[in-house]
Parts: sequence; structure tokens; C-alpha cells
Amino acid sequence: MTFSDLNLNRFLLDALNEMGFTTPTPIQEKAFPEIMSGNDMVGIAQTGTGKTFAYLLPILKQLTFSTQKYPRVLIIVPTRELVVQVIGEIESLTPYVNVRFAGVYGGTNLNKQKQLIYEGQDILVATPGRLLDLALDGILKLKHIQKLVIDEVDEMMNLGFRPQLITLLDLLPKKRQSILFSATLTKEVAGLLDQFFKSPVKIEIATSGSPLDTIEQLAYPVPNFYTKVNFLVQLLKDKETFKKVLIFVKNKKQANILFEELEVLIPGNTNVIHSNKTQNYRLRSVKNFEKGFFNVLIATDIIARGLDFTDVSHVINFNIPEEPENYIHRIGRTGRAEQKGTTIAFFTEEEADYLGEIELLMNTEINVLDLPENIIISKQKIDEEMPKVEPEKTSQKKTLTEPSGAAFHEKKEKNTRVNLGGSYRREIAKKYKKPKTRGQKRK
Repeated sequence: MTFSDLNLNRFLLDALNEMGFTTPTPIQEKAFPEIMSGNDMVGIAQTGTGKTFAYLLPILKQLTFSTQKYPRVLIIVPTRELVVQVIGEIESLTPYVNVRFAGVYGGTNLNKQKQLIYEGQDILVATPGRLLDLALDGILKLKHIQKLVIDEVDEMMNLGFRPQLITLLDLLPKKRQSILFSATLTKEVAGLLDQFFKSPVKIEIATSGSPLDTIEQLAYPVPNFYTKVNFLVQLLKDKETFKKVLIFVKNKKQANILFEELEVLIPGNTNVIHSNKTQNYRLRSVKNFEKGFFNVLIATDIIARGLDFTDVSHVINFNIPEEPENYIHRIGRTGRAEQKGTTIAFFTEEEADYLGEIELLMNTEINVLDLPENIIISKQKIDEEMPKVEPEKTSQKKTLTEPSGAAFHEKKEKNTRVNLGGSYRREIAKKYKKPKTRGQKRK
């Protein structure tokens, strides 16, 4: 099948041809007739399979010219970076189409975004928080919405947007088409579908949680943060292999520490992005990484969802995420559009269980290799790795020296059992063995 077989108008076909696209991806091919039919729809597909075009193409085909002031199509995404990306996709599809569209998100001047709404739009792309601000302020009227798209809804839940999303769904007109796209379908998302969608058609290109076949997955046991730094630096020095690398870390603090270390050891090659960075800095970092001004980007999970980078050769999980779904989204930044990609995970003894849960979700075994012998094992630790010291207890509990009354009794047999961990935990412990400790202290 080609895009011509979808009976798109010549304006959309010309735009696709100019971008070099002739054949729809499976999710685009299957979603197109369902969205055109007006049915509510849920699309489950891995990242990198073309979900954005899957909903934009049928929406733009059906969108007729109108001078009405308020938007008819609403697209909700979890982050400002995704707003910018979706707006860019609309721009690329509509050079020959008369359509008004705008993106709104937090961290920018609210009055300027009110002016965008006042000027009149056909399509509005928004994050939940800023969208609710505009709706409750009265500047944005949601009663004219005909089509609603929620993209990466499970990430919205993870970011704490569930109350705003529920409020927005209550404000929208009941008579609308609702479309949801995601890489995973959690119980929380399923509950949202039951409450607000009308018998949605489910399209699932791959089993929820399954990895892309184009990605090679490797893992190494590494005992601590600074040993991970030592190993990472050795890998990144091979620029012929590690051409364009995304590194995911646990939190903002570790992202900053890692960035400072890499700036000293391999200067001028790296940038960092997380939620404490300003909006302009984040957008500029994403743009410069895509253009190749630097080839290593350190990030928290803020960019694990939806953002479309081209030609990422490697994704490195500097930490293993506690939520297995986040691992799926992270590695989906490589191996896109049928290209090959490689992911490397560094895991400590404490993170071994997380890797086991990821394997269970994917139903795929990750190839675990030994840490190379030439990597120096550091004894230096960051604050999060230091042992926690329990405060001394000042009060003394009263000790019971003899039975006192009828309430005193022996434990029932069922309450005296000892938890030995179970076969699953023992098997995980065998596979993800404790990392070796050798070598000298990191200089």
C-alpha cells in the first residue's frame, strides 16, 4: 500500500512526497480508516512507528475550511517538547493547505498564548496544565471540539496530570471523536477509556511492552556511579561507533553530576536536559542534538516519550528505571524507522530486580555481559549511594517479662513462616550477579 491508496488529497500527497514518504507504516495504514469512520479509537504501537502521522493525516484530510474562532481539533501531549514536535509535523504536512494551528504549554507568557487563541485556530496542540488554565480563564471555548487526540497518555499519568486530564474530559462536548495513542496500555489508562470513550476500536501493532526487533539490547553489571562514568567514557571515546548517543539517568541531580564529569573528561561533546532547565534551553538542546552540534545528550525521562530523533546510534541507560514501561520508551529513541540501534544498560546490585521486571514485561531476555577487565572500579560514591544512618532511639520500650492476661498468646503457625524469596528472585539473583569489585580507587 502507498499513501495514494489512502485517497489523500493532492496537497497532502505533495507534502509527503517532498518529505520522501511514499508508504504508510502499519499503524498509519490501520488507524486511517478507523479515524475516518468517526469511531473512538485506541492505537497501541511502539515508539518510532509513526503514530503522529497516523492521527494527523486523517484529521487533516477531513478538516474543511472554516472561519470559526475556536478550535475544532484538540491534541493533548505531556510535555512542551512534544507540543513543539507535533506543531512541526503539522507544518511539514500543510504547506499547501489553508489550516490554522497553534501550540500552547507552560513556562511561557500566558497573555501571548491567549492572543493566539483569540486570533482563531483550527487545531490546538497543548499540554494539560496550560490547556486547563486557558479553558478556566474563559479565553478558550472547548464546546466546539469535534476531535480529541490524547498522545502518550500513560506518561501524563506518570507526570501527575491525571486530575487535569479528568477535568478537561469533563469540560469537552460529549459528542466528539476521541483518539488515544500510546506505546503501552496500563490499568490506569484502561480505566480512562472505560469512563470517557465510546466503545473504542483497539488497534495494536505489537504487544504492549514488546521491544522493537531492530534494537540490540545489552546490559553490564557495574557497582556504582563513578565506575559507570569510567565505563561510559571508554565507550564514548569510540566516536566511529557511538555516533549519536542518548544517555538516560535517574534524576536531575545525577544528570548534572554526569554532565560535569563528561565535560572534564571529554569536553565540548555533551549537553544535558531536564525539567529544571529553562524552556528555551531545553528546546535549543533538542534542536542542536538533532542537528549534530554535539553527539551526546544526557536526559531524564522527560524526553523518553514521543520525541523523534533521527539516527540515534545508541541509547545508554545509566540507571535502570523502576517502572519497566519507562525502559521501553527510553530504548525506543533508537532503532526508529526500521534502522538498527543498540541499547546498553548499566545496573548495580540494587537495580538487578528492575532489569528482571523489564524482561518479564518484554518477554525478551537482555544479553548480560561482564564488565571489561580494563575498567577501573571506583570506591568513590555519590550521596545517594552512601549508607543511610538510622537516628539513635532515645526512648526505651517497656519489656514484657511474663505473660500478662488472656491477650498474650503464641504466634499462629501461618505467621511464623520465613520468606525465602521465591524461585523467581533466586533466578534473577543468579543471572544479575553482584558486580565484581576490583582495581583501585578512581583518581
